[in-house]
Amino acid sequence: MDMATTFESLTFLLSPILWLIVYIDMIRRGFKDRACGMPLFALAFNFAWELLFGPLKGGAWDMQRIANTAWCAFDIAIVVTYFMYGRKDFPARYARRFFAWSMAAFAVALLVVAGCIMSFGWDWGAAVCAFAQNLMMSVLFVDMLVRRNGIEGQSMTIAICKWLGTLVPVLQAAYYTTDPLLIALGIGIFLYDVLYIVMLYRKFRELGLNPFTRRPLQERKPA
Repeated sequence: MDMATTFESLTFLLSPILWLIVYIDMIRRGFKDRACGMPLFALAFNFAWELLFGPLKGGAWDMQRIANTAWCAFDIAIVVTYFMYGRKDFPARYARRFFAWSMAAFAVALLVVAGCIMSFGWDWGAAVCAFAQNLMMSVLFVDMLVRRNGIEGQSMTIAICKWLGTLVPVLQAAYYTTDPLLIALGIGIFLYDVLYIVMLYRKFRELGLNPFTRRPLQERKPA
């Protein structure tokens, strides 16, 4: 097996595994903290992409479609945490419109992803839409942390695995396509994911918690 084939095999397996870890921990933290771990529009576009490129996509069931369908199944649980606990993230004056506005976001996401498929085709549309919405997701995670000013629904496992799980496709795009748009989007994703990791780590420390165990930090004893 040559180096190129080894690289392709490793990167193909690594990203789905990392994102499954993200979803599993996001579901676990969501129910435990009673807070959805993914911002609304990030969740809506993520779910729409996985739905259209997973179970609803026609043709053969290749490994990528199977991975997308698995992600979609886990995403449903995250959607459940959103509708159970997401209302408290809405400003009080808009709380009564929570369900309607949320459903509108999911509908718009489906329309945009479908439009991307019609404009660019299934293969290229999947890449362009995935990178664009991942950049949006990375920005919205930073925004969520700032707005909540807390760690509910979030963890360093989610932050780091999300970063690595998206970095792998970015490296694939740079290695195989050298497309400037995908690379530019990838650089943006990388920078905001790193920013989110640093900010979340600092927030744990600010709250007096170990960023990786969530246990209280032990005070240093005086010498």
